[in-house]
Amino acid sequence: MKSKVEICGVNTSLLPKLSGKETTELMRRVKRGEDGAREEFMIGNMRLVLSVVRRFIGRRENVDDIFQVGCVGLIKAIDNFNCDLNVRFSTYAVPMIIGEIRRYLRDNNSIRVSRSLRDTAYQALQARNRLEANSDREPTIEDVAREMNMPLKEVAYALDAISDTVSLFDPVYHDGGDSGLLMDQIRDERNTDEHWTEEAALSDAIDKLSEREKQILYLRYYEGRTQMEISDEVGISQAQVSRLEKNALGRMRKNF
Repeated sequence: MKSKVEICGVNTSLLPKLSGKETTELMRRVKRGEDGAREEFMIGNMRLVLSVVRRFIGRRENVDDIFQVGCVGLIKAIDNFNCDLNVRFSTYAVPMIIGEIRRYLRDNNSIRVSRSLRDTAYQALQARNRLEANSDREPTIEDVAREMNMPLKEVAYALDAISDTVSLFDPVYHDGGDSGLLMDQIRDERNTDEHWTEEAALSDAIDKLSEREKQILYLRYYEGRTQMEISDEVGISQAQVSRLEKNALGRMRKNF
């Protein structure tokens, strides 16, 4: 991957870099439906896909395939992005690209379920259908196990084996152009009053940093870039990136 310059016929070393202002203006042109704006925007943000693909290095899947799937996620992000919200496109697009790649890797998983386990699961489904037909409520897994005269653990294991895994970024409903994700329906027990107080303190500590320091911490800890990648991105040496990162973290600890 480190030596691979061309992916899917695209010379990644020649991909353009868009500034935040250029990205915003070009997205507005895309939403207005201007000719060529969509293709220009996609090419201008392929480096975003490339940065995500690097996280999946070491898997057996072909890098070209993962890159193509990441581009599908980029297209979905372009189609669903709302310019009226005060959110950077990269902040919105990265989770969608990651989700698309993870779904691809999940769907191509070579896990095999034994024949006997599948038979048990299908018998459980039939038993559940029978119970539903004779009752006004949805049967529980305990009801199904009693109907089959089988241990609860075996029935639960069999049904779990044939169920599809899901991603937190899978949509559970669509409202016009907006999608509700599974992660939006899950309660986070960590979001207590104490947690929000710490978040506010952390946000205040970040606000006291310079724009350059904020940019470096965002690229380093949100996008997962290396110091060398950040030095190429912002145009300074790796040593300067390291020094700015260290100073920023030190000031944040003091303020926090």
